[in-house]
Amino acid sequence: MMAKKPMLTFITAMTAMTMALTACGGNDANNGGNGAGAASNSPDNGAGEDAPKEVTFSIAYATGDPATKKAIETTIDAFTAKNPHIKIVNYSETTSSAYLDWLKTKDAVGQFPDLVEMRDTKVFADAGKIVELPEDLHGLFKLLPEYDGKIYNAPLTGNAPQGVIYSKKAYADAGIAEPPKTYDEFLAAQEKLAASGISPIVVGGKDIFHMGFWTNYFFENEVYAADPDWNSKRTAKTASFTDANMVKAVTDYKELFSKYVDKGWLSTADNQTASILVTGKAAQLYSGPWMFGQITEADPSFEFGFYALPNREGKTVINGLPSLAGWSLSAEAAKDADKVEAMKAFIKFFFEPAQYGPYLATVNGIPTTTAEVTYETGEQMKEVLRLMSDDSVVKSLGLANWYGENAIPPQFRNWFYKLLQELVLKDGDVTEYMKQADAEYDNNVKANQQ
Repeated sequence: MMAKKPMLTFITAMTAMTMALTACGGNDANNGGNGAGAASNSPDNGAGEDAPKEVTFSIAYATGDPATKKAIETTIDAFTAKNPHIKIVNYSETTSSAYLDWLKTKDAVGQFPDLVEMRDTKVFADAGKIVELPEDLHGLFKLLPEYDGKIYNAPLTGNAPQGVIYSKKAYADAGIAEPPKTYDEFLAAQEKLAASGISPIVVGGKDIFHMGFWTNYFFENEVYAADPDWNSKRTAKTASFTDANMVKAVTDYKELFSKYVDKGWLSTADNQTASILVTGKAAQLYSGPWMFGQITEADPSFEFGFYALPNREGKTVINGLPSLAGWSLSAEAAKDADKVEAMKAFIKFFFEPAQYGPYLATVNGIPTTTAEVTYETGEQMKEVLRLMSDDSVVKSLGLANWYGENAIPPQFRNWFYKLLQELVLKDGDVTEYMKQADAEYDNNVKANQQ
């Protein structure tokens, strides 16, 4: 089990894991039944001469990232080929709706998936829609965050840090010799990029989840690094969005978007950002390692780098603590023992090194399993793993990633991202807008208590 504040344990585990990962790919992907959840655990074993019972379960996961979607589909196909008596109905679909809203809609029409990638565990656990992760799966993972003393998720990957993905050519053309060492140096670099004739930063603002990327950078650096319990204080009304550190974070956010973000950001989809970067229409994208594959696929010859953006004091703070997310079993499906066994078999199969290694390589993910997983990494992913293993790098979480007493009202997240969009577009007064945020937050807390 994991303590409520697992920073030291997590960093130690990541240090050991990174040493294994930075080596070249080994033979672990072919170790068959020695991995986490080997094929011998699938329901068709031990059936003797009897044909295994046919069973069907539905599945759903977020499809905003094409690389992740493809990687999961590949694993599903491999699993059903090996277990022909198990049919998986894939509910996942590409939609402009936020994933939380999409899941709520599926629930409303009676299609809440049996096995679901859960990103809003509190919402669905509180509603009784998901059950605890079966105990015999716990041993697959190094760390399992708890909500209200219970474990609900089989984490697909570790929480990956975000940073600046930049065109090496654009930096060279603008006379930027190396990544900035402070946020003020970063702003100076934006001026150089703009002067060179390129749009400094691309943002996929059409997809509301993308708005959390820059939001979390400023919040983690200005608020959470010093006070990881700020959210719970806001809930208790002992902290406010009008506090000086929060106003500073939002002021910096507004300045960045007003001066340096590509003007088409509100109509740009997240899945368009890689193309905009590689075609030279923008110099930088603030995102995570899941984009590395998309960028390489868009243009294999494109040269790009990655760095975590330091704050004004030169300190590096990243999104790097575990969060409540991963595969979860629905409460309805848990009533069917055959479905449960089939879903457990899929989870074990998914996290076997033979499947999990290629999945991590595709999404540039950070492994969560106790079984060693090795895979080839590029220059950019090596930097991600270095950051995760560096004790001097502060590990934090974003606005909506905290859990337990630090969880925000789930409906507040997207509302707040839209408020920040409006703040930029209308050149609003930061303090006045943050007063709106306080009022909305308190209303959400009150509504959820009824």
